[in-house]
Amino acid sequence: MKRIGLIVLAAFIGGAAAIGGYKLLEPRTAQLSFQDQQKVLFASNSKVSSAGSVDFVEAAAAVSPAVVHIRTLYSRSNGDSSPMDMFDQLFGGGGRRMQRAPQAASGSGVILTSDGYIVTNNHVVDNADKIEVVLSDRRKVSAKVIGKDPNTDLALIKVDATDLPVVKMGNSDNVQIGEWVLAVGFPLDLQTTVTAGIVSAKARSIGILAKSQNQPTQEEYEEYQRTGKVPERTNTSIESFIQTDAAINPGNSGGALVNANGELIGINAAIASQTGTNVGYGFAIPINLAKKILDDFRKYGEVRRGYIGVTFAPLDADMAEKFQVKENTGLYITGVLPNSGAAAAGLQKGDIIKKVEGAVIYDSPDLQEKIGRLSPGDKVQLTYLRNGSEKSTSITLKGDDAKKTSPSLAASGKPTGATISKLGASFLPAPSELKAKYGVKNGVMVTEIQKGKLFDSVDVPNGMLITTVNGKPVNNAKDVENALPSSKNGMTTISGVGPNGNYTFSF
Repeated sequence: MKRIGLIVLAAFIGGAAAIGGYKLLEPRTAQLSFQDQQKVLFASNSKVSSAGSVDFVEAAAAVSPAVVHIRTLYSRSNGDSSPMDMFDQLFGGGGRRMQRAPQAASGSGVILTSDGYIVTNNHVVDNADKIEVVLSDRRKVSAKVIGKDPNTDLALIKVDATDLPVVKMGNSDNVQIGEWVLAVGFPLDLQTTVTAGIVSAKARSIGILAKSQNQPTQEEYEEYQRTGKVPERTNTSIESFIQTDAAINPGNSGGALVNANGELIGINAAIASQTGTNVGYGFAIPINLAKKILDDFRKYGEVRRGYIGVTFAPLDADMAEKFQVKENTGLYITGVLPNSGAAAAGLQKGDIIKKVEGAVIYDSPDLQEKIGRLSPGDKVQLTYLRNGSEKSTSITLKGDDAKKTSPSLAASGKPTGATISKLGASFLPAPSELKAKYGVKNGVMVTEIQKGKLFDSVDVPNGMLITTVNGKPVNNAKDVENALPSSKNGMTTISGVGPNGNYTFSF
């Protein structure tokens, strides 16, 4: 009996010491990344196979309390149109009757820290006037947006609460096709719902984020009302989804995709459906991509993204024939942007990217996700083919500010844009039949591209139709010349269209 009493006392002292130690460390965890905080919270968990058990009871029980219901409210003045009303009309609605932006909507979120940081989708909270979170104990708390990013459809929100349940982050790189997964969220305004399926594919791109970037802002909508101008868009989205057949429906957005061990491997974001409800395929943002984005939100309130500085085309049998190369996989470099990390490392048009940090690159999502996890100033090891020979180089990623001109020019107040001479091309007014072919109202046709100049380095072909320069419509060479100095922060953006689709680049 005495021995049992000593054991109980020792256990009590040990538990008290552990709790006390955690409380001492708790203030410091706010300075750690989400990943490092997870290591503190789940330090004692044993490592098991990602596939786990086919019994999902424990996984569902562990995850469900930390998945929350997010409700958003939107204001609109009576009788006034919303930018959302114009979405279909501006970008392919074909004159259908349009619906107004909802006054209320809902989605899901996943608690990352016990003090109230929650990950969800950008489209769940974007433009919301009020965000309300319903916790697992049915408390309602208000939330504020810490950061959001339409390029990945991720957002970080914060509620004023403590001692909240937390989902353990997993490793999405270890996810295998055919592996069992669970989707946890609040579909169709139901209470917490758990569905099961398998991973159907990885690194999947479905074009949904690029499409969503066409949604007009309030300012653009008002300009459209005044001038009839349709806003131009640059596709900077990163899509490398985990595809699953676990049932995902409206309301699941921002919820958890977990493996059978209850580890968070993705944030549910989209469904492939003609009806708007589940028909077999759902898509989740890999958690390894989300980690970097979420840490940036908490540190800076925005994403600080690094760039290699190349344009490329994914290779398959048809593209290999077009470029006259033997490789059917990898990314064929079609252009290297001036002053980029790729230019400094000596990459050239015609090189074929085969690996990043030793990981084989088959398609564009493979590269985009790997680079999307990194920041300006980070170095990345790239393996590529040049004339059939394998080479390797280290590239230092550059951010958006690397494209700006020197401080002395910017400070002087002088124009910082490019010149027609720098572009290295001539322009003629676009024939009406060419504008009709591409469905545009204005444009200039690119002619006589000069070797070694900018348009040549980024593979702009003769005959391409340039529609805007720095957001301004152009119809002749004089329009191009006048628009070039109006660049913002020293960056020039040119948009156009050609046989292979829309084309936009900045420098």
